[in-house]
Amino acid sequence: MTAASPPILPLSGVRVVEFCSTASGPFSTMLLSDMGAEVVKIEPPAGDGLRQWPPLNQGYSENFASLNRNKRSAVLDLKNADDLAVARRLILEADVLVENNRPGVMDRLGLGYAALSADKPTLLFCSISAYGQSGPRATEGGFDLTIQAAAGVMSVTGEPESDPVKCGVPLSDFASGLYAAFSIAAMLAHVRAGGRGAHIDIPMFGCTLGVAALQTSEYFGTGRSPAKLGSAHPRNAPYQAFRAQDGHFAIAAGNHKLWLDVLGVVGMPELAQDARFVTTTDRARHQAALRDILEAVFTTRPVAHWIDAFQAAGVPHARINDYAAALSDPQTEHMGWVQPLQLPGGQTTRTFASPVRLNGQGFPIRRPPPALGEHTEALRTDSGWSAA
Repeated sequence: MTAASPPILPLSGVRVVEFCSTASGPFSTMLLSDMGAEVVKIEPPAGDGLRQWPPLNQGYSENFASLNRNKRSAVLDLKNADDLAVARRLILEADVLVENNRPGVMDRLGLGYAALSADKPTLLFCSISAYGQSGPRATEGGFDLTIQAAAGVMSVTGEPESDPVKCGVPLSDFASGLYAAFSIAAMLAHVRAGGRGAHIDIPMFGCTLGVAALQTSEYFGTGRSPAKLGSAHPRNAPYQAFRAQDGHFAIAAGNHKLWLDVLGVVGMPELAQDARFVTTTDRARHQAALRDILEAVFTTRPVAHWIDAFQAAGVPHARINDYAAALSDPQTEHMGWVQPLQLPGGQTTRTFASPVRLNGQGFPIRRPPPALGEHTEALRTDSGWSAA
């Protein structure tokens, strides 16, 4: 493969219609579009609410831009019979529908899976909702915060004895979007092999529990709910953020050899024989005492000293970066993850592109994020419902 070879777009030719707002649904369809799928975003006349979220660049939301590249936008009022007919036709011409409304909304519009699959048995109909399409909580709404709370994330996030805090990244939204994109890609292979389509049910509550496999297995194995440990780990130590002379850094001694390497860096080989720290389990059980011992050494030198020392020793380590630092990291630059993005008004911003590479190549941004309804008339015409 040469540098001039075109990128592999494994979902090229797949057509997706999106009836989504805010985060989980738009993220899932952006992942599909990054890999070549043609995505049409159907928006109400007021648009996806994310379009109003700051920061605004000449009136255009940078948050919206970050989740809606490589898509086209059509404005349809689904309370209008003609627009509803256009929506139905667009769906039946597509391979995939993704929606993140409350259960029952699409059925009431006549756009539910049962109605559409009768006319198109191969249709993949993906529904993202707070709690799933059935069950005692199916009719409840939810946002990332409430799902993090319900699924246990907030019970293990933060320092011991602190008030509840959520994960700073919208974990429930984006984990659900990843589950949705993965499920759609898997089912596309099934349909291409001659199988029928399906209604894919993506409950944010279940997805958030699903990515908490270490926490749920701890509960199943011990009968006790995991507790908050700050940056520490319930089964490894030293494996957390530590205070240095001028800030904090993190190290992860995830096995016994790395533990001995840490002792070599701090010049305390005798701790290997301390009964509190002999095994990984011992160190995890006494990690508060171990932290105090190590920080007494770490606070004598600045962060840069310890970063260099642990780099030389081969111990996994990291500065506590803010996003400015992470996005300017030499590895970020090498991978080409930050790319320019043209907004509809002509202004240019930057965005974080797909981190995935195939044969050493990333995925190009083929289409900028759309203006509200930018492609409505073209899509109406394509579907035989022109304004005339």
